[in-house]
Amino acid sequence: MEGQRLGGRYQIESRVGGGGMAIVYKAKDLILNRPVAVKVLRSQFGTDEDFVNRFRREAQAVASLSHPNVVGVYDVGQDGDTHYMVMEYIEGYTLKEVIIQRGALPVEEAVRIAEQICDALDHAHQNQIIHRDIKPHNIMIGKNGRVKVTDFGIARAVTSATITHTNAMLGSVHYFSPEQARGGITGEKSDIYSLGIVLYEMVTGELPFSGDSPISVALKHLQEPLPEPRQVNPAIPQSVENVILKALVKDPFLRYASASEMLEDLETCLFPERLNEEKLTFPVDEEMTRVVPIITPEMLEGHTNGKTGGAGRSRYEQRTEEEDVKPAKKQWWVKALLWIGGIGLFFVLAFFGFNLLLNLFPSVPEVNVPHVEGREVSLAEKEIQNAKLVARIVEEADDTIEKGMVIRQDPAPPMRLKENSVVTLFVSKGQQEINMPNLVTLPRATAEEALKSNGFKLENVTFVEEEDDKAEVGTVIKQSPAANEKVFPTKTNVTVTISKGKAFVKMPDVRNISVEAAQVELYKRGLSVGKITEVPTYTTDKPGIVLSTHPYDPGMDVQKGVAVPLEVSNGQFPQDAKTGTSPVYLDVMPGDTLEVQIEVTDATGTKVVQTETVSESKEYNVQYVVSPQKDALIRLLVKGPNMNNFMEAQKYSISYSSLP
Repeated sequence: MEGQRLGGRYQIESRVGGGGMAIVYKAKDLILNRPVAVKVLRSQFGTDEDFVNRFRREAQAVASLSHPNVVGVYDVGQDGDTHYMVMEYIEGYTLKEVIIQRGALPVEEAVRIAEQICDALDHAHQNQIIHRDIKPHNIMIGKNGRVKVTDFGIARAVTSATITHTNAMLGSVHYFSPEQARGGITGEKSDIYSLGIVLYEMVTGELPFSGDSPISVALKHLQEPLPEPRQVNPAIPQSVENVILKALVKDPFLRYASASEMLEDLETCLFPERLNEEKLTFPVDEEMTRVVPIITPEMLEGHTNGKTGGAGRSRYEQRTEEEDVKPAKKQWWVKALLWIGGIGLFFVLAFFGFNLLLNLFPSVPEVNVPHVEGREVSLAEKEIQNAKLVARIVEEADDTIEKGMVIRQDPAPPMRLKENSVVTLFVSKGQQEINMPNLVTLPRATAEEALKSNGFKLENVTFVEEEDDKAEVGTVIKQSPAANEKVFPTKTNVTVTISKGKAFVKMPDVRNISVEAAQVELYKRGLSVGKITEVPTYTTDKPGIVLSTHPYDPGMDVQKGVAVPLEVSNGQFPQDAKTGTSPVYLDVMPGDTLEVQIEVTDATGTKVVQTETVSESKEYNVQYVVSPQKDALIRLLVKGPNMNNFMEAQKYSISYSSLP
């Protein structure tokens, strides 16, 4: 969709992410001239009323929220068959990308992030909105460190039905609460459990439960004890582990009563007095490995919070205990007889009903499912028909199996089916070409996710770094193949060039040369002349001589393109300078010839002002400059015909304080 305009207002620029239901693009709001994120419902769902309603429900859910940790919704609309939602654009990364890049986060940072997520959930829950899909993929970390909760795509208001639709488990299985895995009530405490999984992953770098299939992971949430975080990362304080344990207890009635209660615990868990507190324990559920029935609203009404004791028991448990202590009624045997009679009648009726059904509906014989994987589709279909079964053909792309061959079948031997049952044959369409995704301007982690989601193998992807004066560090500046080229994802070699930022050069030493000469030297290294400041100086009486390039000192690494400020002489001495002339007399004996040097050390430095050979006495007028910090010293040096070195003949000292 890059380059398209939605609603006559939102110019799509680049894809930044996506999920199973929608794709997210970076776009520009042409009216308000600001970047926005546009979430577009995938085209295959545009005609599905259930998905469209769920998409609109997300917009309604988020629009009812106003919180600094919730991504804001600006607009929602439809352009032709395209349903879209316009949201706040967050410049940054998902929490999942951060964990993938850095592994386990420092405990202090993880707690800070969890606090902001918890604060957002508390606000949503107070507005009767349950997120139901809290996971690191739906948490954005802005460049300013602000945490934003996004993707309310399966959120539901607690006043509507909260059992998962058609018993399908919505959300992400690794972050499911046990009650979600059972298909039961998904209330506020399900969000708290999911946040506990996120906090666990942040401090350990691992997920507590994983498996070969979604069902196996869901069963672990239901049945297996939580691997303790401190066993994975001993650096976690006990107080932080206690927060995780309470959020992830399988019994929702033992969890935090609300997000605000968990937030209070997070805000204090790093206090010094809490770091080594006792480990939190919960009552052992002796029936933990049994299948637990779906939790009903009536069961929830009887519980108040996650604490143990009478206040945390259900009304059913309290009523049972009360009935246990009541005296038995006198005619208990009458009730017992009625129960026995009712049960007996039920079994008699069930027996006769079962025999009646057998006579009405005669049994269908079963047949063996033939093995047809690896066969040509027409032969496989014929063999299925010969076995008195029905073949259903599903085509899918495969880079390794020849077109028209059966990749797999469902079910497969040694299964037995009733005659005329359906066997699904998955048939190869061969290698499938796709358009190369546009990776330019994406962060590296996002580019990797885009490649993986399109079926590319990362072992075929080469990342190279290159200096770039314009692109932000870590973003893609070039790619090969180019965007929209036809490629085979599993076989195409991809080269992605990542920006290293601007190039650095060594700062040249341009002091004591003219501005024009300094400009040439800077230009050779990709630098330019910045602000020029003229100042008086003792070092030279010539104007336009470079005195300093501060703050860029010679030899320093400087980014290309930097404008270097120059401090240059204005041809004048400072106002506190004093100048003068001192007579120096040289006495030469008749017939002698001497080499003469006059050396002056003053506020301008040390220099030889006179060098000559003389054969008669002579007087010199020597100029000097003194400052409050530096007096002047004039030395007359001579060397005769038979002398190897100059020797000091006379010395004159002029102090600053002696001059008017």
